Amino acid sequence: MTETPATPDAPAPAPVHWKLVIDSADPHAQADFWAAALHYEVEDNSAFIERLLELGALPGEATVEFHGRPAFRDLIGVRHPDDPYDLERGTGLGRRLLFQRVPEPKSGKNRLHLDLHPGEDRRAREVERLEALGASVLRHVKEPAGEWTVLTDPEGNEFCVH
Repeated sequence: MTETPATPDAPAPAPVHWKLVIDSADPHAQADFWAAALHYEVEDNSAFIERLLELGALPGEATVEFHGRPAFRDLIGVRHPDDPYDLERGTGLGRRLLFQRVPEPKSGKNRLHLDLHPGEDRRAREVERLEALGASVLRHVKEPAGEWTVLTDPEGNEFCVH
């Protein structure tokens, strides 16, 4: 099925809103790491969770205390601090990563990964900062197309710093 292209009389279709969902063993630890790595904010869903608990729509065992407030046990997001978010739910409406708990461990190489671009001549300092947060360096790459460092986050997911 193909979409009809925009014409002067018909507006272009709205872009699709998306988020990147990352499977993890400990979504809250991953959220803390990636929020610090990207200078993002961990989403605060506590008001929404409290309302769901009061209504009996969410069992208490589906929650944990995280940074002194209730959070969903099996998922948590991080969002860009300048992007809009749903005030009622605390959920980001822009650039966002969502970490969800899964029972199986990571296996094999990522099929999708993040590339971080800290700016000219800042790669080495950024790699050091990320290592201090819990990342590990896998290798440094130098090719005619450029240079970058391949790292893993605390759960072994690969990402690059250019």
